[in-house]
Amino acid sequence: MQKIEAVEPESYAADLQLEYGDCLLAINDRQIDDLIDYYQEIEKDFLRLEVLHQDGERCFYEVEKEPHEDLGLTLEHPQPQQCGNNCLFCFVHQLPKGLRRTLYVKDEDYRFSYLYGSYITLSNIQSGELDRIIEQQLSPLYISVHATDDHLRAQLLGCQAPPIFPLLKKLTDAGIELHCQIVLCPGLNDGHALRRSIDELAGLRPNLVSLAIVPVGLTAHRQQLPQLRKLTAAEAAASLDLIESFQRRYLVEQGSRFVFAADEIYLQAERDLPALECYEDLPQLENGVGLIAQFRQQASEVLLEAGPLELSKASLVTGRSFANELTGFIERLGLRVGSELQVVPIENRFFGTGVTVAGLISGADLLEQLQGKHLGEGVLLPDVMLKEGERLLLDDMSVETLAANLDCQVLVIESSPWGILQGLEALESGPVEIIQL
Repeated sequence: MQKIEAVEPESYAADLQLEYGDCLLAINDRQIDDLIDYYQEIEKDFLRLEVLHQDGERCFYEVEKEPHEDLGLTLEHPQPQQCGNNCLFCFVHQLPKGLRRTLYVKDEDYRFSYLYGSYITLSNIQSGELDRIIEQQLSPLYISVHATDDHLRAQLLGCQAPPIFPLLKKLTDAGIELHCQIVLCPGLNDGHALRRSIDELAGLRPNLVSLAIVPVGLTAHRQQLPQLRKLTAAEAAASLDLIESFQRRYLVEQGSRFVFAADEIYLQAERDLPALECYEDLPQLENGVGLIAQFRQQASEVLLEAGPLELSKASLVTGRSFANELTGFIERLGLRVGSELQVVPIENRFFGTGVTVAGLISGADLLEQLQGKHLGEGVLLPDVMLKEGERLLLDDMSVETLAANLDCQVLVIESSPWGILQGLEALESGPVEIIQL
């Protein structure tokens, strides 16, 4: 049974006069216990709904619709299972006090992995949950492996966990597609350990579809936490050499590179990034793998499309790691549109200067480093800086508050060259409401 939290106007659910507080009991005689049951069942074109109304009346409704079409219902969201790991590199443990409560939630829930692509370690998976994953074909799932050596993996997770390889093999043998990641910690799971992990995980292809190698992220708030450090340039280069040697081998053997390095490792190694086609179908894009290559491809398209704008000046903000890449594009785009465009790299003082990505920049750092600058007709703010679905920055400063303190328009844009062009076109039209494009 799932409580209805909202009904979209002019939807199937609205036509049935379903309301907030009603409960969805079943669809096509299948009991609806959570969002997975709901999303799987509404893929069908004929639905028979069983609903318990707030007044206690139980009713049945029939709906005919196109496959994949939604009913317009928002159901009660499940609370995630909590993570019992104590990972050496856990980002939650590195957060300062005073942030929104949800940022301190450590989830370890296979349902969230299936629904949203969040990474889990399988350290708390129960046999009944494995059975459900296989029976309902909850695929793909996203798994943090970190090492296939169970002793090393336990050290990285900070707890004893069931052996990872048998779990992965059970899932892949059952047809579940997996995307895995290794958070690379120098001196621990790099070098020989990384070689072993890649080689063993590749044995589970093709249902283990891809493997991302991402660098450890460290903030300035690691008091009383284990000693960890970032990769040196030489270590990053050595890891890339290893990864690329596997890519060449796997590409010949099965037509796919399988293992991919995060963009940040190339930046740390001060090495050119591969072309977009080397990332194949971008299976790990949300993990920061291939983002820059995709940006470059879209930048070329935008430069062909862009024309003159009646806009004198505008500013864009980003993290320090992407500033050079963005500046190169913005200089060329400024010539195309006839406007002065400036990139303002924001140094992360909130988490520490070692954190350089745009998605972890706080409102306080934005405000401090933008105040007093000539920003032009407005500031373009990439949407990765905001909480999904809201206009709140990492420290809960609203976009409206930022704009009011800067006395300047602030537009939230899609984090892409096309989003930048659309943002500039919106600024050209004159003062507008704060928008998300």
